[in-house]
Amino acid sequence: MGGLTGVMGAKPVPGASATPSRWRTPAGRLSRGATLLLGLALVLLAMVWGAASGAYAIAPAQLPGIAWDGIRSLWGGDVQTGPEHLVFLNIRLPRLLMGVAAGAGLGLAGALMQGLFRNPLADPGLIGVSSGAALAAGITIVLGGMYLPWLPRHLGSWALVAMAFGGGLAVTAVVYVLGQVQGTTRIGLMLLAGIAINALAGAGLGFLSFVSTDEQLRNLQMWLLGSLGASRWSAVALVWAAVAVSAAAALALARPLNAIALGEAQANLLGVAVEKTKRRAVMVAALAVGAVTATTGIIGFIGLVAPHWVRLIAGPDHRVVLPGSALLGAALVVSADAVARTIVKPAELPLGVLTAFIGVPLFLAMLRQFRSKV
Repeated sequence: MGGLTGVMGAKPVPGASATPSRWRTPAGRLSRGATLLLGLALVLLAMVWGAASGAYAIAPAQLPGIAWDGIRSLWGGDVQTGPEHLVFLNIRLPRLLMGVAAGAGLGLAGALMQGLFRNPLADPGLIGVSSGAALAAGITIVLGGMYLPWLPRHLGSWALVAMAFGGGLAVTAVVYVLGQVQGTTRIGLMLLAGIAINALAGAGLGFLSFVSTDEQLRNLQMWLLGSLGASRWSAVALVWAAVAVSAAAALALARPLNAIALGEAQANLLGVAVEKTKRRAVMVAALAVGAVTATTGIIGFIGLVAPHWVRLIAGPDHRVVLPGSALLGAALVVSADAVARTIVKPAELPLGVLTAFIGVPLFLAMLRQFRSKV
C-alpha cells in the first residue's frame, strides 16, 4: 500500500496510465529492451533449428539461399529448385510460421489470464476456450457426417476449423456470463464456472469417444494431441491475423493489468475501467487461443510456463510480460515441434504430448515455489 499513499486522496483520472514503483525493473533483472531482444533471438534460433531438422536434414548455411530463391520465385524469377527447396518452402516454412503464431498466441493468452486472475498458476484453459474447441471438434468428427452433412458442402476442409473456433468462443462466452453478478465480473466465480464447463466438455468427449468408430476415434485423438503437421498457407494467414489483432489489443491492456495486480479497489482509484479490462482480456485470450486450437489442436502448458519464465527474468510489469510471453511461447512451440519431428523420426511425436511431458514437471516446480510463499 505504500506505493499508493500519494494517490489515495487524489481525484482519479479516467484512463490514467501511472506505473507504480512496484513495476519498475528491479536490480538483477533484465530491462524491457533486453528481454524482448532475448526473446526475438530465441525465436530466430528456434526457427533455424526447426528449418534444418527433420527426416530430410538441411544445412543451416543453405537456409538463407533457399529463402532468397523463394522470394525471387514469387516475383517470377527463374530459380533452380532442388529437394531442399521443396521441403523448406512447401512443408517446413508454413509449419514454422504456424508454430510462431501458435506459440505467440498461447503465451500472450497465458500472460493475460495470469494477470487477470492475479495468479501465476492460471492458464488460458480456465476460461473454457480449449475444452469448447475440443468438444466442437469432436462433434464434427464423430457426428458431423450424420447430423451436419451440410458443413463440408459449405465450408469444405474448413468445417472442422470453423466448428472448433466457434465452439471455443461460445464456451468462453458461457463461462464469462456465469461469472457475472449484478453486472460485475467475479473472478472466483468465473474460475469455478470454467472448471465445471471443462468437466462437462470432458464428459462430452468421453461420450463421443465411446460412440465413435475406430477411424473417427483415431482422428479425434490425433486432433486432441495437437500437431503442426497439417499447416497450410491459408491457415497460417488466418492464425497470424488473429494473433496480430490479439497482440495489439493485449498490449493496450498492459497498464490496466499492472494496476489491477495491486487490487481492484486501488485500480479504480487510479482511474482504470476494471470491468472493461476484464471483459477485453477474456475476449482477447479467447480469440488467440480459439484460432490456434482450431487449427493445431490442443497444445498445453505453453500459456502456463512462458509468462512465468518472463516474470522470473524481467519482473511482473505487463508491458514486458505480454510481448515477452508471446516471443518465448513462439520459441517454445517451434523448438518443441523440431524435437517432435526428430526424436522418433521418421515418425512424428504429437506436439501436445511433448509439451505435456515438458510442462508438467515445470508446473509442479512452479506449484512448489508457490506453496513456499503462502
